[in-house]
Amino acid sequence: MNIIIKYIITGIIGAVPIIELRGAIPIGVFTFHLNYIEAFLCSFIGNILPVYFIVKFIRPLFDFFGRWKPFKIIIDWASERATKKIEESERLQNFAALGLFLFVAIPLPGTGAWVGSLIANFLDVPPKKAIPPIILGVLVAGIIILTGTAIAQGGIDILLQKG
Repeated sequence: MNIIIKYIITGIIGAVPIIELRGAIPIGVFTFHLNYIEAFLCSFIGNILPVYFIVKFIRPLFDFFGRWKPFKIIIDWASERATKKIEESERLQNFAALGLFLFVAIPLPGTGAWVGSLIANFLDVPPKKAIPPIILGVLVAGIIILTGTAIAQGGIDILLQKG
């Protein structure tokens, strides 16, 4: 497969909600055999591309697509999830930028740029104040995932050598 195609696919995987760079980096490294920097950069770029559009335009899109039942189910799920995260965290309400950064930076299931951007939208944080901490959070999460991937790669290599 062409290297450019591998870059594009890794970036697209990084842009997919839920998977984001948490899945794209390991896929880039283990499946497409990209080096760590290539996998990180493609995943990072793919993950941050949708952020501005989510922060700025998600509510009108929710209103428009919410008229159709299949979309309404997904929209209700995403809205409920973001609202629940906001309600759970008083700090997130009081310190939006720091809260967004921490929320996105800790690579756990249900966190990441997509949900962080939804939260920013629901908190009415302006894009100029929401996007930098989200991007910084993606950067930190990417470094954490990259480190975990490198550790896993080393462990796999050791197992294969002894096997």
